[in-house]
Amino acid sequence: MEKRNLRKERVGIVTSNMMEKSIVVAEVKRVKHPMYGKFVLKTKKYVAHDQKNDCNVGDTVKIMETRPVSKSKCWRLVEIIERAK
Repeated sequence: MEKRNLRKERVGIVTSNMMEKSIVVAEVKRVKHPMYGKFVLKTKKYVAHDQKNDCNVGDTVKIMETRPVSKSKCWRLVEIIERAK
């Protein structure tokens, strides 16, 4: 029996839910600049599959890596951590 590799997980904020069963999640990281030492915000956007269409803009969610669902979607929604206020 084959052993599956560990799946990557990310936590981010939903920035768009205009598509059917898809959301755009932005992950923000604070990275120290190598030369100047200042902390810079880096943003990475992921397109994730939302089967039930229950996410709204501003929700904090956890997504997990999965097989490609479409051309740009290779992440899926695991849980909604916090709803937008």
